[in-house]
This record gives sequence, structure tokens and C-alpha cells, in this order.
Amino acid sequence: MRVLIQRVRQASVVIDDQLKSKIGIGLLVFVGIENGDTNEDIKWLSNKIVNLRIFDDNDRIPNLSVKEIKGDILLVSQFTLHALTKKGNRPSYIKASKPEIAEPLYQQMIQQLEIDLEKNIMNNNQNNMNLDNNNNNNNNKHEFSNVMDGNTMN
Repeated sequence: MRVLIQRVRQASVVIDDQLKSKIGIGLLVFVGIENGDTNEDIKWLSNKIVNLRIFDDNDRIPNLSVKEIKGDILLVSQFTLHALTKKGNRPSYIKASKPEIAEPLYQQMIQQLEIDLEKNIMNNNQNNMNLDNNNNNNNNKHEFSNVMDGNTMN
């Protein structure tokens, strides 16, 4: 499992010109699921996402988590996080799970994030779509974006 996390002032998912999901200040999280992912990967990554101290405190030092600021999370399924580009010019997605494997794990990730965050999260609830993402980044001096791979960070 691989996630890309971006701190945002607001983020939304628009599909075919229709607003599907929208959040205020919080985290936009793209998640890519692969066949070897487990419930332990989900628990570890969810805990890490919810408790990452990447929001500024009163001294403008990134000391607060999304949970501490009572922020939102928008979770978006993104198989392209597993693109292999080392050979040739066409990305390979062989490591990305097929929908029948990815969808149940994606739903488990939603549930675990809601448990850890102690509130409902937003999600696009679709694994295959064209994403028009209107994310408004925090324009602070500490911009944060990170890719975490649950299989290598345990």
C-alpha cells in the first residue's frame, strides 16, 4: 500500500462536472493498493496519516496532526501510485491490485481512518475514474507532501 499525502486548505473531487466529495482544511490522501497489502498495513498507515504532525501550531512550527486540528481527510483511490517506469516509456501497473482485491481494502482503509480520526472522512468511492482535483494547498513555508509505502516502513 502506498499513499501520497498533501496538506490542503480545501480539496474536492469532481467527476463529469459533478462535485463528488469536498473537504475544508485537512489532508488529501491518494492511496494505491497492491496485492500483498494486509489489514496491518492499513492500520499502520492510517495511524501514521492521522498522527503526522504537519500542521502549524501558534508558533508556525509543524507540530499538530490533522486529528489535533480537527481537520478533514479526503481519500482518493489512485492505482497509478504503483506505476513502474524504469523500463521503456509506458508505465506498468502490474503491482497495482485489481478492483476485486483493491475495493475491499479501500473500504477497510476508510473504516480505519474514521476510527483513528474519530470522525467520518470523505472518499471518492470509485476506483476507476478521471479525477479533476481542485486542491488548494496551504501556502505556508512548510509545505508537506510525502509518499509512504506501508510494506517498507514497518
